Amino acid sequence: MHDARVNDLAKQLVRYSTNIKKGEKVLIDLYGAPEEIGIALIREIRARKGLPFIRNHSGRLTREMLMGATEDQYEIVSKHLLAEMQDMDAYIAIRSGDNICETSDVPAKNMKLAMQHLRPVISHRVKQTKWCVLRWPNAAMAQQAGMSTEAFEDFYFRVCLLDYKGMLPQMRALKRAMDKANDVRIVGPGTDLSFSIKGIPSIVCGGNYNIPDGEVFTAPVRDSVNGTIAHNAPTIYQGTAFDNITLTFENGKIIKADAGAKTKELNKILNADEGARYIGEFAIGFNPEVKEPMRDILFDEKIAGSFHFTPGEAYEEADNGNRSQIHWDMVTIQRPDWGGGEIYFDGKLFRKDGQFLAKNLQGLNW
Repeated sequence: MHDARVNDLAKQLVRYSTNIKKGEKVLIDLYGAPEEIGIALIREIRARKGLPFIRNHSGRLTREMLMGATEDQYEIVSKHLLAEMQDMDAYIAIRSGDNICETSDVPAKNMKLAMQHLRPVISHRVKQTKWCVLRWPNAAMAQQAGMSTEAFEDFYFRVCLLDYKGMLPQMRALKRAMDKANDVRIVGPGTDLSFSIKGIPSIVCGGNYNIPDGEVFTAPVRDSVNGTIAHNAPTIYQGTAFDNITLTFENGKIIKADAGAKTKELNKILNADEGARYIGEFAIGFNPEVKEPMRDILFDEKIAGSFHFTPGEAYEEADNGNRSQIHWDMVTIQRPDWGGGEIYFDGKLFRKDGQFLAKNLQGLNW
């Protein structure tokens, strides 16, 4: 039996998130996702008089390509993918997979080679198209979240079909507060971190690019970060799982990085290039439906009462000049059940234990 929520999601992605207009060309990129959502998107795009195109691939196929990656191969892959992307007005990617660690045994040099060649494709997609990226629920994701498959599907559609448009006034109020602030201090268990966000704009994320959504992001002044941060949310990057990452900064640079038994793997990633040891994003998350981490950053970076701090590439919209092939959102949850914590703007307490204090931001509290 067809789930009507699939149609609702396709409608939200096409009519709100990417706002497809007559004649616009839309690339639907299915990565292990079922045909059902692809069909719903094709129909919805056509209903808007757009032109749908589709690509379909999987985690295991991607791994096999990466295992034998060569310069000649990925030069051609990048050339053709970029040409395809340059023909598009919009891009909707739905990603799924039975194993989040599928690429964990791909040699680091192969991952680096592929990312270097694919960076222009990603850059064009982000800068030149209307785009939206989301996961698709399956049993593996339910297991990551510690939920039954049915309960996770209900959670997934509840989160993805949230009334993002209705949250925009409070999100814009948070943006104004962040734009006004110069100095930020974050305090919590194992954390005492200071940096400046002066002169760097903050960006509202209200369901247009990532689903689920619910954050406002900016970037620290590149050389302003000092102190230590302890990330309490588990994470995964390039197929490797990490827990309890602690980073120490001096004048913007990560001078010490610890992840227990995975410290060597952590530092290998942070040594990818010069920019990987500097921060490209600071964001505050507040999706009221997302409470617990599940090693899926599209969900985890939006956790109610969280923030994330991102080694690597800065976004052009909130640019501090940092460039890297890495962009790794590391999450800290500051709700009381996760140890609490405070965020200060210009010496004034702004958020305590994950709750905003300003009256005009109460709608963003869980």
